[in-house]
Amino acid sequence: MADQKPKPEIRLDQLTGLRTILSPARADRPFDFRGVGTEPDPNAAENCPFCEGREDRTPPETWADRPGGSPDTPGWRVRAVPNLYPALAQTWKDDAPTAPPPGAEAGEGFAAVGDPLRASSRGREPNLFSASVATGFHEVIVNSPKHRTSLGHLDDDELAAAVRGWRERMRAYSERAAYVQLIINEGREAGASLEHSHAQLYALGFVPVAVARERERFSSYNQHTMGGDLLAEIASEEVRRKERLVAIDDDALLICPWASRSPFELRIIPRNAAPSFEEDGEVGLGMLRTALRALAARFDAVPQFNAWTLTAPRGAETFHWHLDLAPRIGIRAGFEMSTGVELNVFPPERAAAELREALG
Repeated sequence: MADQKPKPEIRLDQLTGLRTILSPARADRPFDFRGVGTEPDPNAAENCPFCEGREDRTPPETWADRPGGSPDTPGWRVRAVPNLYPALAQTWKDDAPTAPPPGAEAGEGFAAVGDPLRASSRGREPNLFSASVATGFHEVIVNSPKHRTSLGHLDDDELAAAVRGWRERMRAYSERAAYVQLIINEGREAGASLEHSHAQLYALGFVPVAVARERERFSSYNQHTMGGDLLAEIASEEVRRKERLVAIDDDALLICPWASRSPFELRIIPRNAAPSFEEDGEVGLGMLRTALRALAARFDAVPQFNAWTLTAPRGAETFHWHLDLAPRIGIRAGFEMSTGVELNVFPPERAAAELREALG
């Protein structure tokens, strides 16, 4: 009797409630991983505005890890500047913080301010083309003064300094923003316009729907289980099952999530529940290094990727931060864009096994 092909599965992400379709049989087809490694532009370093000594080519810095010297001069380890092409109207300043608009606070962040459906439910005439100014702050955090083209190229001290810088800048906005989002885009296919390794910070005046949904599920689980922590219990079960566990250390574990939305998606989870990434010391740093090392070993180079922190929105009573990393080695096509349901051809169990093997 011929072996039966594994059947596709629908999996529900425990944190967001979003569905993913896993189609493992499709992983056996010829599969050209895209976004795996890129050759650095030999001329990019000569013109890079993020390299040390070219501080005059960026907006004036908002912060720097600099042992000595004056602002906007060499001698820094990590440096933050306003984004030259901001996605937000930059209205927040250290000396004049601007509060988020009404209705944007945690607890009311599920619908956008000016949502016509909300207006209609309150008896007002809906405005189907309403808009409001996107206020906040959009900052670039340069991870190294040297022209490193990937987080994976940073040595241990450089990576530690970069992650400390991310946390420092998140803390700087956490009391004023409804939500602080930190992301890393590496590689052209991941959305990076400059190859010098950097992170971006968005201090938002609202709680994004995806984050609000996750916060709701944390709160609901906590109430229904009389104090249980959703992500802590997922982590405990992942350690017990071992199928999707890639690595574990004293501070954190690294898994391929149960409902991974793309091949080789990774999640760093602190072993001791903590709501805010920015307030949790250096927890997760070692596991980030392990994640980069595993990807480099599996693909011979760290793939182009997107990474982001999920941290507690302002005012959230229950949350558990995590850091997600998604290599850009698949293609998001018409089904995903038309339905909002991700179709992953590479099951997380297989991805985790290959990453464990790559780590040796």
